[in-house]
Amino acid sequence: MTPLALEQPPESLCILRLSAIGDVTHVLPVIATLQQQWPATRITWIIGKLEYQLVKSLPDIEFIIFDKSKGLAEYRNLSDQLRKRRFDVLLMMQVALRANLISTLIRANNRIGYDKLRSRDFHTWFCNQHIEGPARVHVLDSFFQFIEKLGITERRMDWLLQADSDSRTFARQQLADKPTVIINPCSSARKNNWRNWPQQNYAEILDYLIGKLGLQVILTGGPSRQEQDFAEDIIGRSQHQPLNLVGKTSLMQLLALLEQAQCLLAPDTGPAHMATVAGTPVIGLYASSNPLRSGPYNSQSLTINAYPEALTKYNDKSLDQARWGERVRHPQVMDMISVERVKQKLDQCLSAS
Repeated sequence: MTPLALEQPPESLCILRLSAIGDVTHVLPVIATLQQQWPATRITWIIGKLEYQLVKSLPDIEFIIFDKSKGLAEYRNLSDQLRKRRFDVLLMMQVALRANLISTLIRANNRIGYDKLRSRDFHTWFCNQHIEGPARVHVLDSFFQFIEKLGITERRMDWLLQADSDSRTFARQQLADKPTVIINPCSSARKNNWRNWPQQNYAEILDYLIGKLGLQVILTGGPSRQEQDFAEDIIGRSQHQPLNLVGKTSLMQLLALLEQAQCLLAPDTGPAHMATVAGTPVIGLYASSNPLRSGPYNSQSLTINAYPEALTKYNDKSLDQARWGERVRHPQVMDMISVERVKQKLDQCLSAS
């Protein structure tokens, strides 16, 4: 790594990372490290509207919200906010086309982005500096490469966030002092995005946790009709009834629930990373995506990693042959994770708690 030759810490630094929830949580230890190493540097974060709701309580951060639902008008709004500003450093921590376009509205002396291997949508065209180091690493580790480019090699692994008092009161009312496992069964709804474990499998886990282990189970998730229907299908297949909070919590209330739970069971989805922020172990269900790249950072030993086998079966590739982060897009890919494997991980996790 060849760091930039900065004579002194920058006066101002802008982070461009709009989404998603999981990736936003991965920015937090980077911010903690920046604030520790350069306490006088003013940090601005350009972030998505939903994601802001999770991190808005962070101290000493200026947030600029980008609401993509407003279309071109939001680009004009952002341009107006940034027209008279210039930053010493811009960290371009997202390679999506939308983020690349937004970066053209941000004036900065040092525009640090991904290297060519990790670039897409002409990302490298918008940068004048690029991160270095191994490409086949976890997303969080790649984020740290941005500040390594600035000469910061130490890490402060502080996730910064805690639920507010009202949200913790809400969570205590739901848990009622009962040992609780949270299941967040759905990943985000996207085309050809088969990351959800089958409903029948979740139903068997519900009956195992409630009927055999005597635990309370809470289902969580977003407000979309798809997630609500998915949860209702699980409950309809179960012999025991969980507490269904799908679509009924804010992000801060979900964080509070995770803080107080024994563990979380989830596929590749933002709440898995929120549980890491909360200090709660995560049993991650991964077959479609690579948990070494995007799994719950502190729970790799609890993660069920069927991704290498899925790559071989459906993509005809080994882990070494596949692109880092390559998806396995097949409707039955999550069937490669058995109920028994999940029970074993639950037993391992709960016996340690």
